[in-house]
Amino acid sequence: MSAASNLRSEDQFLCSICLDVFTDPVTTSCGHNFCKTCISQHWDMNQSCQCPMCKETFYTRPQLKINTFISEMVAQFRREAQQKLMKEIEDKQEATEKQAEGLIKDLEQEISELMERSSEVEQLSRSEDHLHLLQSFSSLNAAPPGKDWTEVRVHPPSYEGTVGRAVAQLEETVWKPMKKKLFEAELQRVQQHEVDVTLDVDTAHPDLILSDDGKQVCHSDVEKKLPDNPERFSHCVDVLGEQSFSSGRFYFEVQVKGKTAWDLGVATESINRKGNIKLRPQDGFWTVVLRNGNEYIARASPSVRLCLHPGPEKVGVFVDYEEGLVSFYDVGAAALIYSFTGCSFTHKLHPYFSPCFNDGGKNSAPLIICPTHVWLLYGASESS
Repeated sequence: MSAASNLRSEDQFLCSICLDVFTDPVTTSCGHNFCKTCISQHWDMNQSCQCPMCKETFYTRPQLKINTFISEMVAQFRREAQQKLMKEIEDKQEATEKQAEGLIKDLEQEISELMERSSEVEQLSRSEDHLHLLQSFSSLNAAPPGKDWTEVRVHPPSYEGTVGRAVAQLEETVWKPMKKKLFEAELQRVQQHEVDVTLDVDTAHPDLILSDDGKQVCHSDVEKKLPDNPERFSHCVDVLGEQSFSSGRFYFEVQVKGKTAWDLGVATESINRKGNIKLRPQDGFWTVVLRNGNEYIARASPSVRLCLHPGPEKVGVFVDYEEGLVSFYDVGAAALIYSFTGCSFTHKLHPYFSPCFNDGGKNSAPLIICPTHVWLLYGASESS
């Protein structure tokens, strides 16, 4: 099959909204296909239900049903694409291993020559035959006459660290770029499940200040007089997202730039909101936190210290409810921060936020829920 045929074959399974392979493909009455989530969110964001492809307007919002034929074709396409990717990775790994073997052989040869030269130089340095020493090193013949050569010692060249440098170079040129590309593809995949999250004012601790659009939160030193309703956090400066999820996948991003402390993640609807709270999975919290400006911790059981240098300016949170997965991403570096796996969710999940205490202005920057670059791209295309 030609390259052009491969391209056409792939295009048949791409959603025109997210530009990725269909997930739960549905067909509109005008005959165009989209991911069910993509077209639903597209209509949610617009006043009228219009086909993004042909612009046909539906005055009654259509009932969307999964197109089983396309769904099966997409599944087959994904399998074939995965097999092709695995084959490419295996071929690349084989080529890398051959390259590494060649480097190792070259290094072994170089080390052998260096050791032989080192032995010769060491023998010469111990020789009392100054004439032989001068003949062996022509550079010494140019030295001024009358020089006392009895104190001359020729030190062997250092070859220590040669292998380490070669291995480091191999990792820098081969493994790091490959790893980065894989994480970039993974991040783009989970970003397709972005949801519109707003902060729930009824759950916010009285010390917190929420923006009018429900997208920003920071801590204030002044406590507001608010009713102590059951939903509200009374002791910890926390707030939940207004939206809840009991199935499927969802993703949101939060800007944490300029902060020295924060908590982010998801929590079950049934969590304790009064008194002291322990951020643990067994208590209904799956979170990553920052403390003291550079201490990143995954609040697992037990907690896990994370090595992040530099720390993220924007954090992505992805949940697969059925898979029992909660993953955190450094969006700027396109890198995975930490994943909770094997989780057993039985209640609705809410996005969870804590800007932590103001700390005399050192931690005054807000947490900001922000759209991904994918949504910005959609907005630009729709307004053009």
